[in-house]
Amino acid sequence: MNPFQKNESKETLFSPVSTEEVPPRLLSLPKKPTPKICGSNYPLSIAFIVVNEFCERFSYYGMKAVLTLYFLYFLHWSEDTSTSIYHAFSSLCYFTPILGAAIADSWLGKFKTIIYLSLVYVLGHVVKSLGALPIIGGQMVHTVLSLVGLSLIALGTGGIKPCVAAFGGDQFEEKHAEERTRYFSVFYLSINAGSLISTFITPMLRGDVQCFGEDCYALAFGVPGLLMVIALVVFSMGSKIYRKPPPEGNIVTQVAKCIWFAISNRFNNRSGDIPKRQHWLDWAAEKYPKQLIMDVKALTRVLFLYIPLPMFWALLDQQGSRWTLQATRMNGNLGFFVLQPDQMQVLNPLLVLIFIPLFDLVIYRLVSKCGINFSSLRKMAVGMILASLAFAVAAAVEIKIDRMTPPQPGSQKIFLQALNLADDEVKVTVLGDENNTVLEESIKSFQKMPHYAQLHLKTKSQDFHFYLKYHNLSVYTKHSMEEKNWYSLIILEDGKNISSMMVKVEENKTTNGMTAVRFVNTLRKEVNISLGTDISLTVGEDYGVSAYTTLQSGEYPAVHCRTEDKNFSLNMGLLDPGAAYLFVIINRTSQDPQAWKMEHMPTTKLSIAWQLPQYALVTAGEVMFSVTGLEFSYSQAPTSMKSVLQAAWLLTVAVGNIIVLVVAQFSGLVQWAEFILFSCLLLVVCLIFSIMGYNYVPIKPEDLQEPADKHIPYTQRNMINLETKKTKL
Repeated sequence: MNPFQKNESKETLFSPVSTEEVPPRLLSLPKKPTPKICGSNYPLSIAFIVVNEFCERFSYYGMKAVLTLYFLYFLHWSEDTSTSIYHAFSSLCYFTPILGAAIADSWLGKFKTIIYLSLVYVLGHVVKSLGALPIIGGQMVHTVLSLVGLSLIALGTGGIKPCVAAFGGDQFEEKHAEERTRYFSVFYLSINAGSLISTFITPMLRGDVQCFGEDCYALAFGVPGLLMVIALVVFSMGSKIYRKPPPEGNIVTQVAKCIWFAISNRFNNRSGDIPKRQHWLDWAAEKYPKQLIMDVKALTRVLFLYIPLPMFWALLDQQGSRWTLQATRMNGNLGFFVLQPDQMQVLNPLLVLIFIPLFDLVIYRLVSKCGINFSSLRKMAVGMILASLAFAVAAAVEIKIDRMTPPQPGSQKIFLQALNLADDEVKVTVLGDENNTVLEESIKSFQKMPHYAQLHLKTKSQDFHFYLKYHNLSVYTKHSMEEKNWYSLIILEDGKNISSMMVKVEENKTTNGMTAVRFVNTLRKEVNISLGTDISLTVGEDYGVSAYTTLQSGEYPAVHCRTEDKNFSLNMGLLDPGAAYLFVIINRTSQDPQAWKMEHMPTTKLSIAWQLPQYALVTAGEVMFSVTGLEFSYSQAPTSMKSVLQAAWLLTVAVGNIIVLVVAQFSGLVQWAEFILFSCLLLVVCLIFSIMGYNYVPIKPEDLQEPADKHIPYTQRNMINLETKKTKL
């Protein structure tokens, strides 16, 4: 049942079509009065339903917030594959409500459907969390567990989606319609509250907690799973006080059968001798009642306007995929708080709660006072334009990121940086025809090279010969390097001689504001470095090089270090999020050793706050498009068709996610160009929708009023209005 069906007889909405008389069925409602909340007209049972919805939405959105980064950094999928699987999952979540509604209305009823599919939901979370544990199997096991878990979650969340809100509406008596309307407002608020809180918290569980030495995806998936368990327990607690209407048939199935019969009957009566009928749906008159056919006619007029809608959802739902991936390449340090890339999604539910009253109480009223007829279809068209502008802004931000991001070494290329740790300048020359002019100037002692030099390889892996000129000393050395990597040539001093070592530089792939650091120890003794309460490392003596260690960004003025006979502190200064640093521990004076700091791998300096305009635009577009679209649809279709409209609306979301999946897999465009593509496609669709809307003639509410026999089931109308006879197709 749809929550918007307030005063209609359920028998009218869901009676099966038959030529035999069906006796009316009575709802099995409890004989005792339903308990109320504090003496009001609100049933106590809705408290369990609202809490259940909050926990379930926390579970769903919390899990989904970290899903793209899980694919990218835990399963090591490409950005395109991560995006495709993310939207395939989203699409499945909007296809399964059709199945859930059919099960509830035709077989189990809403209560049992919610219970059984919630168990499937919980099982999916358990499997998904197990797939995020590094100690369980390899990547293939993790992949299988993840896909199985996501499939179960999609079945669970989609299956209960059309049942929970409608089941809450069933708890009210018909005389308490006003309270039922307020209940739906509270229900919608619980959805946004669950989304808002979970989208903020679960990225923190992922990034701020370390599991097995890396981001804790198992915890980020496990906590939403726990919330789903709580949702199931809370919902079950109200079992004895719920009103539980029995299953009464699915109107979606009834409409589909009516349309199929009309098409089949028209196809089987193609002869020119048979009189034509005014409308193609009139060919269903031999089997279905006139009122049902009239309702389906009104329904098809609205569904025709739904054809362009999936493109809007294709853009809106990329907040959790492409826009999150964009945020991973930006600086999340806001000064007072380090924002995780997947936390940016919290802006959407937050801005929705701000924009809905702002548009309703301020903007729409101002437009109306200006004498502008801002109809529902015009609002939806403006919403599309705003979403298109949001992706144009996202493309501009992406271009800015590309300009600020250091280029990546391509095929048969490497990037090389020389670090001179000797006490005087050293001339470095790369021997070979192509690379002998790479480093033309002498490198001063402890000089910070401003950039990396690019070297060309003849094969994927190659030995390079270097010529080092130090005072009157000439040294030849050889190092092997592989394509598509960054390297640092560290020049070492040993008395009056020099030598060199090659160190491979690794990109900092953390996405949670963490910083990567490594150390070179020039001392004659091993150094133990304490970077925190639970982070310590040991660097070997005589130019020992540590592995990378990740730690929180921020100020590190005094890092405790010790050798076998001495304790001292190093000032590491301010560490930016997402950067990678090299620290050389030196002792060039009689005082304590010091740390020479160098940004080993440059990072993008563009602030993540630059995403705020695109989130504001797309959320404003969502408020104008989504809320207005549902309102318009429900005003233009009969009450009996509202559940069909809801199903069709969800299907447009599913199709929109499929569009993103196809583009991500087959477009082959760079990211900013893909954003421009989506922006232009939506503008074209907006133009088509505007033309369709211009030619659409709105139906007045009084034209949708059903005849006086509206409380008679469709089956009984069939007995009254039509001659009962057997009809051959």
